[in-house]
Amino acid sequence: MKSTLRTSYRRRGVWERSVVEVRYFAGAADASGCEKEMFDLPRGSDLSALKAAVLHRHGDAVVDVLRVSAFLVGENLTRDPSTTLGDRVDILPPFAGG
Repeated sequence: MKSTLRTSYRRRGVWERSVVEVRYFAGAADASGCEKEMFDLPRGSDLSALKAAVLHRHGDAVVDVLRVSAFLVGENLTRDPSTTLGDRVDILPPFAGG
C-alpha cells in the first residue's frame, strides 16, 4: 500500500506505521468517490493528519465535506483535530432529512 504522508514516527530506529480504515458516508462518499479505503499513517497520528491525507488523495473535492463533517473515531464522535486515531474512522457529513 502506498504511503500517503512523508513523515513517520520513529522509535528505536524503526519507522512505526499504522493502517487506518476510513469509511465515507453520504456526501463524503460522493466527494471522495468511494465508500471506504485504507491509509498508511504513522502510529499515533491524529485526526488532523488523517484529514491532510484525505485531502492529499482526493484534492479539492473533499475540502468542504471535511470542514463540516464529524468523525467517529472508535466509539467517540468528535471534531477535535487532536484526537488520536484508532483502526477505523468514519467521516460523517451533516445529514439532511427530518
